[in-house]
Amino acid sequence: METLDNNPKERPYSIATICKGYFLTRDAFYKYKKRYVKRINIENQVLEIVHKRRRTLPREGARKLMRSLKTDFKKHNIKIGRDQLLRVLRDNNLLIRRKKYSSRTTNSHHRFYKYDNSIKDVEIVRCNQVWAADITYIRTIKGFCYLALLTDMYSRKIVGYDLSDSLELTGCVRALKKAIYHNKGLKNLTHHSDRGIQYCSNVYTNELKRKKIAISMTEENHCYENALAERVNGILKDEF
Repeated sequence: METLDNNPKERPYSIATICKGYFLTRDAFYKYKKRYVKRINIENQVLEIVHKRRRTLPREGARKLMRSLKTDFKKHNIKIGRDQLLRVLRDNNLLIRRKKYSSRTTNSHHRFYKYDNSIKDVEIVRCNQVWAADITYIRTIKGFCYLALLTDMYSRKIVGYDLSDSLELTGCVRALKKAIYHNKGLKNLTHHSDRGIQYCSNVYTNELKRKKIAISMTEENHCYENALAERVNGILKDEF
């Protein structure tokens, strides 16, 4: 019934014959058709809103779309749940497939001292309690560049960053200095990172000690101990 054409001349059977074949009344048929047309119109509106949103965030997933487009749906009087949105996206091949990455930006085989993980069992209860640091690569038209990030583990705010064309130490130091400059009066702050050579270097650790910032690092081959920083990296590369 969903494929019935509105032009009576192009239908092979009359509405009465079709209803009789499906054991339906004409009233039930027209009510069903009205609901179907309404559903299609809503889905077309949803798709239009999603396409508009994905011009900015081309790989934003369905669950995040549900939150970010809440105001847009309300503005257009569209009532749609998460499962229905997932179905609409799936039917139109708009679900996002997760990318797989194999590039490494961490070199933990070096002579510098590696600190213990001091935040493993610590409850994060305030801003500027723990900063998570990491480096990720960003693919551009002209090649790769490298982004050093410092993220507050409580607020999830990026407090410092630096973009450079190499994995050298200077980018991480600039990101750290930027974070310290924009956050005055830091007390009892812990800096948490992986065991990469940039974060273990004397220049970087001395800067942390000079500002009386405690140092914490992941254990060897345990990237999940810096999960927040890895998550931020994934959002930048996968969604943006």
